[in-house]
Amino acid sequence: MGKGKLAKFADMETYENVFQYPYSVVEHVPFDMQGHWREDYFHNDNPIVLELGCGKGEYTVGLAKKYPDVNFIGVDIKGARMWTGATQALQEGLKNVAFLRTNIEIIERFFSEGEVQEIWLTFSDPQMKNPRKRLTSTYFLERYRKFLSDGGFVHLKTDSNFLFTYTSYLVEKNHLPVLVKTTDLYATASKDSVAASIQTYYEGMWMARGINIKYMKFCLPRDGELEEPDIEIELDDYRSYHRDKRSSKDKAK
Repeated sequence: MGKGKLAKFADMETYENVFQYPYSVVEHVPFDMQGHWREDYFHNDNPIVLELGCGKGEYTVGLAKKYPDVNFIGVDIKGARMWTGATQALQEGLKNVAFLRTNIEIIERFFSEGEVQEIWLTFSDPQMKNPRKRLTSTYFLERYRKFLSDGGFVHLKTDSNFLFTYTSYLVEKNHLPVLVKTTDLYATASKDSVAASIQTYYEGMWMARGINIKYMKFCLPRDGELEEPDIEIELDDYRSYHRDKRSSKDKAK
């Protein structure tokens, strides 16, 4: 039988690769490592890459194993899920991995200007009802700008046609440079594609269901006003595996 949530939380309190700062904590405690991740934790000058909404940390750990000269930080508020990746990283002695348990809405409090070089958004909730909560919305992109190096990269890997279409319109409206864009990653990716080199458990489930994996990589310059697209987009006909969509609407902005 697997460990329960309380046991996992107890483990995480002792893990050297886990930092826990949800809303209730960060309101009263400054995050001293902001601007000092390389010198105080990783002890190197390598690039820092974030995975926002990392879940169990499959992608964060997978990338860290594949690229030992890059530092990876998985971010999520779900501590019981994060325990899986954090435990694996410790057991395998991966020194280029850390996990930050916090709300992504306050992500800019944990990194200084230019401290992060890339962001991965892997299978984020498309938030079809609430544009502000989409991790590729202007609300979040403005936060990323505060710590992402100027022209740093944002990777979106998703099963959601809604989120991919929304992000495509947003990127186009704001003239953000797009390096890669595909609606069928595994049919078009080269053998050395980072995006296609790691496949998560749930990703395999989507593919078995006949859903293509979409991928986009774009640059996020620090300057310029960002605007939301004003276009209605067809909703996904599901919201998670084996579940139908909640809304009776067919489109949303």
